[in-house]
Amino acid sequence: MTEAPAYAPFNSALETGVRALNIIAEAGQLFDLQRLVFFDYLVVHSGDVGGPASLHPSTPMRNGELLVRRGIIERGVLLMVSRGLVERTFSEDGIAYAAADEATPFLDCLTSKYARALRQRAEWAAVAFGDLDEDELKSFFDANFERWSREFQSTAPPDLPL
Repeated sequence: MTEAPAYAPFNSALETGVRALNIIAEAGQLFDLQRLVFFDYLVVHSGDVGGPASLHPSTPMRNGELLVRRGIIERGVLLMVSRGLVERTFSEDGIAYAAADEATPFLDCLTSKYARALRQRAEWAAVAFGDLDEDELKSFFDANFERWSREFQSTAPPDLPL
């Protein structure tokens, strides 16, 4: 039997950091952590909100990701900060993140099918949702959160033999 690798790239700081970097670079604006959490969901599950096909497959209760992804995304953004790809700014409104000059050349080097799809979804999210202020974005998610929850509540669990 083969042992699982000691390091899994999925839901890691690297994966979420690259997604956040794409989002920040494509939007060309400052993002606080909460805005990044919202945009990360939009990019990963774009099909849920009328966009292109979702980057990742739909899973039951995926709306719960909004509650648990903040820490993972924060670690990812800090990884990108430590590599000089994202700049952190401080103001009386809090901490915000912007793409560093090296962000676009770095992203241009990522040429896999997944990397291209990620960048397209980030561009789509920036165009479709980039003009929404924090209250409008929160209202959008609050309104859809209930609908996303109901999608799977009516699904009965499979009958399992005892």
